[in-house]
Amino acid sequence: MKKQIWKAGNMIYPLPAVMVSCGRPGERPNILTVAWTGTICTNPAMLYISVRPERYSYPIIRETGEFVVNLTTDKLAKETDFCGVRSGADVDKFRYLHLTEEPSRYIQAPGIAQCPVNIECRVTEVKELGSHHMFLAEVLAVHVDESYLDEKGKFHLNDTGLMAYSHGEYRSLGGLLGTFGYSVKKKKR
Repeated sequence: MKKQIWKAGNMIYPLPAVMVSCGRPGERPNILTVAWTGTICTNPAMLYISVRPERYSYPIIRETGEFVVNLTTDKLAKETDFCGVRSGADVDKFRYLHLTEEPSRYIQAPGIAQCPVNIECRVTEVKELGSHHMFLAEVLAVHVDESYLDEKGKFHLNDTGLMAYSHGEYRSLGGLLGTFGYSVKKKKR
């Protein structure tokens, strides 16, 4: 297999495409789309988002020290894209997109009711890295859509229709390939 060498760049795909909601007290909340996000730590539960300082939401998150990561689904693809290409300075995204603000338990920023998972976060550190600044955040609470809970209380996240962002495209996630540890699991006789 022959490969070309390209200039340095990020080619780690697919990534979760999430809508991040934020807001200052007394002002309408905003939503921005972020694909630069991920898990940092399990205990304490922490995640990060990376945001360009020129984005409308950047100073809101920087000043309030809080935000909500809202997982997106195939049904929310258009809304997710819109929130990434339109500025909250120009449009009330909740209202324009008919999205419902869902109160958070520990922070002022609302979640998005139409998303199956809302993750309340408090910023612990900001790393000014270059084109993007990384907000390291502690997870304070996770809200899950009860319609994806089975009779035993297990949450079926993979039945929600999660989507991903890959090299400029929003993609549905494919089918099951295996479960954690399946490559070393002993076969039943």
